[in-house]
Amino acid sequence: MPVSFVRRLVLSTALAALATAPALAATPEETAAAALRAAPMWDGHNDVPEQLRERRKNVLAGFDFRDTTGTADPASGAIAMHTDLTRLRQGKVGAQFWSVYVSARLTEQQAVQAVMEQIDVTKRLIAAYPADLQFATSSAEVQAAMKAGKIASLMGMEGGYAIGSSLGVLRQFHALGVRYMTLTHVRTIGWADSATDAPRHGGLSDFGKDVVREMQRIGMLVDLSHVSEDTMMDALDVARAPVIFSHSGARAVDDHPRNVPDAVLARMKANGGIVMVVTLPSYVSSRVREWDLARTAQRARLDALHIADPKRAAAELAAWVKANPTPRATLGELADHVDRVVKVAGIDHVGLGADFDGMDSTTEGLPDVSGYPALFVELARRGYSQADLQKISSGNMMRVLKAAEAYAAAHKGDPAIESPTAF
Repeated sequence: MPVSFVRRLVLSTALAALATAPALAATPEETAAAALRAAPMWDGHNDVPEQLRERRKNVLAGFDFRDTTGTADPASGAIAMHTDLTRLRQGKVGAQFWSVYVSARLTEQQAVQAVMEQIDVTKRLIAAYPADLQFATSSAEVQAAMKAGKIASLMGMEGGYAIGSSLGVLRQFHALGVRYMTLTHVRTIGWADSATDAPRHGGLSDFGKDVVREMQRIGMLVDLSHVSEDTMMDALDVARAPVIFSHSGARAVDDHPRNVPDAVLARMKANGGIVMVVTLPSYVSSRVREWDLARTAQRARLDALHIADPKRAAAELAAWVKANPTPRATLGELADHVDRVVKVAGIDHVGLGADFDGMDSTTEGLPDVSGYPALFVELARRGYSQADLQKISSGNMMRVLKAAEAYAAAHKGDPAIESPTAF
């Protein structure tokens, strides 16, 4: 038998054996990396614009967004920022909602101006780094930016008080590029109850319901983070397009009023919306929340006990904190929130909205925006497939935005909802 024939026979037999042999399973690290290559992270909430306002009064001269690791200021107590271009790339971020938040302590008219300033500084920051950032106002523009290897940069407005109780102002913010609005923040406002303040409306007022209707008519996403459960339910009753929670956890995992109860999660299937899981420790970990409550109670006790000696009260509180150090929220607890949303609402209704640069401490394993891959590895270890992870990273958010755009396009001819001017 010719040697060449023998060689061909051996080779063909070996190839056949390889073809029929079971493929080696990908490691969690490989699965996570493949998912983030195919579908880069789309984060629902980042407070860099707030940091620019508080630290720099919105002056960008001398600010280097390529590296912010040296921005800690011990004199003021400011920690280093969580976000810069280098770490966004390390975190495999392909799209970001930048929050144009302003304080709920401002009057409505002050808030309107302040949000305008935050929109301006956000646009200027994006324009200053054209090789890395690309302004986006639509799903098509997000896709184009990702295809070009840039970080699609959208804007979300946190706190409905900033529209000055005016649907006209709301429409103008949308015209400027704002693509979601959180109905309220830490305080109940004239038309919406907050999760962390005394209720006044039992959810949304009639005007608040019109705000939801008008947002969806023009294609602005309704964000239900920070609102009360009654407000969530009222908004879902009114909504005809998907809503979002830009940065919230699952209340069944951590019973914080800022988190989403199972009854609301169950309605996300019919609505088509998304819960973007937050990483702020007290929203992630019941242990951290309980510590926060204990510290608040201890501070109130000491302030009352030493009402005439505030320095002593502060010193004794510091001693209590030293003796009872705050626990750390863990990567596993964060993954538990993803698990809960998936269990109740389904894999099509979960994403991530970390709240980086909007918190003083972080979840262990996710110190900043570079940490997303670690969470995806943890999820892969729990059995999430590459396809599942791609939905979590950006696929679900893309679907939600497209659905909101489709609803707005179908109702383009509807008349604007009108509200009378206040002055």
